[in-house]
Amino acid sequence: MSSLHLYNSFSRQKEEFKPITPGHVGLYVCGPTVSGESHLGHARPYITFDIVNRYLQHLGYKVRYVRNITDAGHFEEEGREAEDKVAKKAILELLEPMELVHKYTELFHWGMRKFNNLSPSIEPTATGHIIEQINMIEDIIAKGYAYVVDGSVYFDVKKYAAGYPYLKLSGRVLEDLLETTRELEGQNEKRDKADFALWKKAPEEHIMRWKSPWGEGFPGWHIECSAMSSKYLGKQFDIHGGGMDLQFPHHESEIAQSTIAHGCAPVNYWMHNNMITIDGRKMGKSYNNVIKLTELFSGEHPILEQAYHPMVIRFYILQTHYRSTLDFSNEALQASEKALKRIWEAYEVLKKLTSPESETATDKDLDKKVQDFCNACADDMNDDFNTAKVLANLFELAPIINGIKGGQIKPDALSATTFALLQTTFKTYLEDILGLQPLQQNNDSKLDDVLQLVIEMRKEARLRKDYTASDKIRDMLAASGILLKDEKGGEMSYTIE
Repeated sequence: MSSLHLYNSFSRQKEEFKPITPGHVGLYVCGPTVSGESHLGHARPYITFDIVNRYLQHLGYKVRYVRNITDAGHFEEEGREAEDKVAKKAILELLEPMELVHKYTELFHWGMRKFNNLSPSIEPTATGHIIEQINMIEDIIAKGYAYVVDGSVYFDVKKYAAGYPYLKLSGRVLEDLLETTRELEGQNEKRDKADFALWKKAPEEHIMRWKSPWGEGFPGWHIECSAMSSKYLGKQFDIHGGGMDLQFPHHESEIAQSTIAHGCAPVNYWMHNNMITIDGRKMGKSYNNVIKLTELFSGEHPILEQAYHPMVIRFYILQTHYRSTLDFSNEALQASEKALKRIWEAYEVLKKLTSPESETATDKDLDKKVQDFCNACADDMNDDFNTAKVLANLFELAPIINGIKGGQIKPDALSATTFALLQTTFKTYLEDILGLQPLQQNNDSKLDDVLQLVIEMRKEARLRKDYTASDKIRDMLAASGILLKDEKGGEMSYTIE
C-alpha cells in the first residue's frame, strides 16, 4: 500500500488519507477528565494516537496535535446522573477544585512520560476557554438550534436531525434513543429527552461556575471540545480521535453543534480505538478491576501478580490492532514482557554487527526475504496503522539477526544495502514510530525516576498545605546530598552534591 489509508468511523470504511492543507495535519484527541488518577483505560487511546502522531510526522507531515484537559467537570446528563466530577472529588479530598485538577493533571503527564508518549502541540483546558464556549452557544441559539430554559441551554436534536445525518457516526436510531433515555435531572425542562445541554444553570452548591448571558452556570461536556478544536484547528480539520465509548453521545454531539455553528462538518476522518477488557470483563468500579497507572507500575492491585514496566504495557497494546478488543490478563502481560525482551535483544545484537562490504548477497533468497519484511513495515503502517503486523515483521527478522551473530548465517549472506535497510528498519519502527524503549535502564535513569516520584510527593504535600511533610522530604534529601530547588510556577529541580 503506497499511501496512508485509515478507517473512517463515520463512513465505516478505509479511506486514503488526504489532508486539507498539503503537508499539514490537524489532529484532535479527547483528553482526560482530571478528577482522579489515570488508569489502564487511559493507556490505550493515548498510546494509539501517539502512534498516529509519530507516523504522520515520519511521513513528513507537520502535525498540530491538540489534546485537551477536561477540568470543568464531566457533565453527562445522557445515561448518567449529571454531576461535576471535579468539584465532587475536590470535596472528598478537601482540596480546592483547581488544586485537584493540578494534582491529577501532573499525574496524567507523569504516566504519559512513562509510556514515552510525545507531548501534544497544544493542550488546552476547558476552564481556559469558557468565553469561546459561550460565544459558540450564542451562535447556535441565534441560528435557531438551541433554546434557553431557566438559565440552562439545550441543543434541539429533533430540529437538527430533520436536516442532517444525526447518529450516523454511532449507528444509533433517534426513535430508539427517545424511548430508552433515562429520566434524569433537567429532563423535564427539555423539549425532548434526546436534547443535550450546551450550558447548565449552576445550583447554589455547585462550586465551579461562570457568568454567562443566561446566568451563572457551567458548560456542557460536548461544547468544550467543539470550542477548543475549532479554535486551534479551524472550522474543519483532518482527524478527530478517541475511544469507541465516546462515539455517543460525545462525538455525535460535537458533530451536531459544530456543524450548526460553522456551517460545515467539522472533521474529515474520525478514528476510534476499541476498549480494554480485563479477563473478559469490562473495566468498572463494581468489578473492582479499575487499575490505576501507579498500581500498574508498582503491582499493588489485587488483580496483578507483579509490577509491569510501562514499556511492557505499550508493547502489549501495540501487539493488537487499535480497532480490535484487547483483553488484559497477567498471562498476556508476562508473555509481552518476554517478547519485548526478545525483540530488543535482537535489536541490540543488530547494532553491534559489522556490515558486509559487498553489494552482492551470497544468499539471494535470504536477502530478498529480509528486504520484503522490512518493506512490509511501511505497507502495514499505511494500512490503518497496523502496529501488530509491523511487530510480526520484526519478529520474523529477529532469528536472522541472531543467526548472523551465532554463525549459523554467514555475515555476507546479505548485501551491504540490505543490511543497512535492516538496521534502519529496526531503528525507525521500534524506536521512532512505535516509541519503544529498553526495559533495562541505567542507574542514573532509575535514580531520576525515583527522585521525580519524591518530588511529586512533595508537590502534593505542599498543595495540601502539609508543610511539615514537605519540609521533611526536602531535609531528608538534603542530608543525602540531594538539594531541591523551588522554581517559579511550583516546579522543582534538584542537584546532587
